[in-house]
Amino acid sequence: MASAVMQRVAVLGATGSIGTSALDVIARHPERLSASILAAGSNVDGLLALCRRHRPAHAVIADPAAYPVLRDGLRDAGLPTEAHAGDAALDALVAGDACDSVVAAIVGAAGLSSTLAAARAGKRLLLANKESLVLAGELLMQAARDGGARIVPIDSEHNAVFQCLAASRAPADVARITLTASGGPFRGRGRHDLAGVTPAQAVAHPKWSMGPKISVDSATLMNKGLEVIEAHHLFAMPPARIRVLVHPQSLVHALVDFVDGSALAQLGLPDMRTALAVGFGWPERLASGVDLLDLLAQGGRLDFEAPDLDAFPCLAHAFDALAAGGTAPAVLNAANEVAVSAFLQGRIGFLSIPDLVAATLDAMPPQPADCLDVLLEADARARDACTARIATMPTSGQPA
Repeated sequence: MASAVMQRVAVLGATGSIGTSALDVIARHPERLSASILAAGSNVDGLLALCRRHRPAHAVIADPAAYPVLRDGLRDAGLPTEAHAGDAALDALVAGDACDSVVAAIVGAAGLSSTLAAARAGKRLLLANKESLVLAGELLMQAARDGGARIVPIDSEHNAVFQCLAASRAPADVARITLTASGGPFRGRGRHDLAGVTPAQAVAHPKWSMGPKISVDSATLMNKGLEVIEAHHLFAMPPARIRVLVHPQSLVHALVDFVDGSALAQLGLPDMRTALAVGFGWPERLASGVDLLDLLAQGGRLDFEAPDLDAFPCLAHAFDALAAGGTAPAVLNAANEVAVSAFLQGRIGFLSIPDLVAATLDAMPPQPADCLDVLLEADARARDACTARIATMPTSGQPA
């Protein structure tokens, strides 16, 4: 293989689970990958530890109050890493010449600005921030087209679709996309069994190691609903041609059906490093550190079932928001973020999450969304509306 040009990588959300996996893959290929920018939200101690190990040119903490600790910590460690703070500094860095690729793994709407900046600057964008597509999918995809950015989705399901579509010569070849869901920790339980579940139970995902917010989204199936919206934008696929199947083994990450009756599936162990290695190396393949798949060792069977929309209505709410269009997906996402946060704080019950999302969608009919300001306004209004509704609810999660 010819000597590869060094790829300088910005890892946004470096202290999270995806950031950790990304840095693991980067460290396996020092001859072609380097972490040039590391960014974190408020975990300054974690960011400093990563800087000592990976020695990036730049480190960014989102919380300006933590800047002195970051600056002094880098100086005391004798590192040449330059300290920065705030969203504007991060946007400027990812859009500038300090990186070639960007791992967008900041959780929530907070990751939108830097993701858009990377797309506009034409970077290779390893996209793990689903809210960027849910909140502003059309704007992000247009920014990528205008800037010449290459988006490689890092969610395992979208990455699987991305790989399967490599066999297609034209969008018209594709008949259907199927995203798989593990079913989360409560698969098989009816709605009446879910009222008393705790945050600790909801974040105990059976297959994936993720942050608390994403883990709760997996438990409610909202994570899969957001992925449906993402797939619509990433692959220009109408909602009617996207389906979800529950697959508890989490070995088949997605399937793509073609018009000739062929179906391609991407399989692999549930480890984010596979998708990240695809993102860094595509169209080449890089070693990721993930073991080869041994189907016999994994039980020798692959099961699929339809999702239970009565027990897990968040998935249906996401399809409804996608069909409504305009600002509806932004409202869905914002209400869900507020509701999940309240659940994790013990302020509402588990079943209140989909109820609050539905109530907020009902209270805010969709508006045309032709610019980012309109979407951000809808996001803010939805957060306020959901927060106000939570204030009327006791900790049991039932309306007062």
